[in-house]
Amino acid sequence: MNEDPTALKAQILALTRRYTALVHRSHRPAAERDGTFEPGKSSVPYAGRVFAEDEVAAGVSSMLDFWLTLGPEGDAFEKELAGLLGVRRSLLVNSGSSANLLALSALTSAKLPAEKRVRVGDEIITCAAGFPTTVAPIVQAGAVPVFIDNHPVTGNADCSLLEAAYSPGKTKAVILAHALGNPFELTAVLEFCRRNDLWLIEDNCDALGSTYSLPPHHSLAAAYPKSRFTGTWGNLSTQSFYPPHHLTLGEGGAVNITRDMLLKVCVESFRDWGRDCWCASGLDNTCGKRFGWQLGELPAGYDHKYTYSHLGYNLKPLDVQAAIGRQQLKRLPDFIAARQRNWEYLRNGLDDLSEFFEFSLPTHATAWTREGFTWDASGARTECSWFGFLLLVRKTAPFRHTDLARFLDDRKIGNRMFFGGNLVRQPAFVQLRKDNPAAFRVIGDLAGADRIMNEALFLGVYPGLTTEMLDYVIESVHAFVRTK
Repeated sequence: MNEDPTALKAQILALTRRYTALVHRSHRPAAERDGTFEPGKSSVPYAGRVFAEDEVAAGVSSMLDFWLTLGPEGDAFEKELAGLLGVRRSLLVNSGSSANLLALSALTSAKLPAEKRVRVGDEIITCAAGFPTTVAPIVQAGAVPVFIDNHPVTGNADCSLLEAAYSPGKTKAVILAHALGNPFELTAVLEFCRRNDLWLIEDNCDALGSTYSLPPHHSLAAAYPKSRFTGTWGNLSTQSFYPPHHLTLGEGGAVNITRDMLLKVCVESFRDWGRDCWCASGLDNTCGKRFGWQLGELPAGYDHKYTYSHLGYNLKPLDVQAAIGRQQLKRLPDFIAARQRNWEYLRNGLDDLSEFFEFSLPTHATAWTREGFTWDASGARTECSWFGFLLLVRKTAPFRHTDLARFLDDRKIGNRMFFGGNLVRQPAFVQLRKDNPAAFRVIGDLAGADRIMNEALFLGVYPGLTTEMLDYVIESVHAFVRTK
């Protein structure tokens, strides 16, 4: 029997779509849910996958082609992500944590100018409260993290401490995360980095789609457009595509190269075993001189595909993940809008509890009203693609944030602390300091990071949350407060 494989594939994908529509209704965007939420019985995740037929069909189609390793779908996703953000290149990797590792590792490359290269013992400025894999690559590269404090209300670094953290001749870079989708104070960080000729890595894993606007007629305007996405201001930035994030590939991440293509060469090499060759899998001799190089102490003409300029890794994702991600990218504008709506809905619904909670604000905002935010005099503005709704329990409240977390857990409402809290209090960093007191430096008392650790938690705002779910969250927080 001579079956037509094209027709057979079309049948398989049609059945895949029917199956997805039947089985995965609970993962659709909120507006497409079927209204089966039962308060107290159904869970309200703080985050999760949001997808429909297109993603599943794309994944199955890629598996039927069985390319497997990063290939044509990956190439297309990288181009589409870079085009969306407005950066020179995006390189897919297997996680956001790997993206941070690769971005930092790239700065250690001997291909960079000697005075710019990060070497063992050099210092890199970061902030104390956040996710550990923003900081871990600094230690893994043999460099020294220098921790500055956080603003509890924004979650971001206190940029007034940058100068105190700077050590001439030793400081080489700054790596900071945009906390929960809230851009950090880019004007201050960019000015500091330009003044001291430092690298800037933006950890954009929680902030895909957030924007930052420079003040009118700012001195940086010649180098940067007035308004642009976070993840496009520094030398390098990183993304995570783990299921709780703004879009998902299952596992996955990316490193974005904003301008300097030498950094692309370094990141790609560290991602792909440390090799010198840039040929994609399945391709040979794209440089036309595969056997025409002489590098290191290798013999002349040694196969360029097996020449290694770095001590690298294998941190590529699968092509099927990129196929799914291409469909997710199409949903991103709607996802961002849903996150912003959900944040506003929670803010409106919980506003009468300001006696007990201090609410988060976007960077440069001074207050929230039902009509919008009021802003500081800097002229800079932020628009957040929120990852979560941050609450700070006031010291005068008759309960602690862990009490609220337990209550919400009992009601099947997802919530999270602010990641690792003050990271220097984590067991890994306590042990690191015991093993080597010079392994990291701390600027000031980190009172803001401690407050985040002791008082903060966040609720979900992801696009899968329905109005019924959000109402249940608001009612539950009120119910908790009434018991105290």
